[in-house]
Amino acid sequence: MQADEIEALFTRSDGSYAFARWGRPVAPVVFGVDDATLVVVKGALEAVMVLTGHQMAETDPELGSNFMMFFFRDWAELPEVTGMDRLVPELDTLIGKLQTAEANQYRLFRFDEDGAIKACFVFLRMDTHLSDVSAETLALSQVVQSVLLWSDLAFRETSPLAVAGETTILRPEIAALLRAAYDPVLPGMAQDASHALRLAARIGVAH
Repeated sequence: MQADEIEALFTRSDGSYAFARWGRPVAPVVFGVDDATLVVVKGALEAVMVLTGHQMAETDPELGSNFMMFFFRDWAELPEVTGMDRLVPELDTLIGKLQTAEANQYRLFRFDEDGAIKACFVFLRMDTHLSDVSAETLALSQVVQSVLLWSDLAFRETSPLAVAGETTILRPEIAALLRAAYDPVLPGMAQDASHALRLAARIGVAH
């Protein structure tokens, strides 16, 4: 990928550049799925962790679980979950906006003092569209979108995934970008677009 393509993936709709990766091991928990789907989700997360060289953990010392995925049928279910109002600021207002937009997914990130990701909460309303997506595709897509702070415009036109035969895989250029993003020589957070040049250079070194 060229630097301008990388820059676009982290340039938000307000024109600002914002990049962040996880700064601590990922301790996942998944709600609202059966055991078979749980295995698929954790498999996708493990695959991406192997790709990036990042670590997983059973628990996070501060938060317990720092990567939570919630699967449900209706946004109205969220306020009924114990403690959800503490997890998500202004929960009722957010739900109203998501219902109005007929959204089927939402991600909420929290950050350490140095700007690296310390937690991610993924909410998936399993409407007709998401229900038609295979568990493997949905899991891999959500994990990829949760291991970096991408632009709010990233992947609107092009999915980070591709189909190879009967298997869904990461697009090779996105896989290379993920590896570069977790290179220890690069910062865990960046707000200057010159960071995209460094990512492009790391991809070049890896190849």
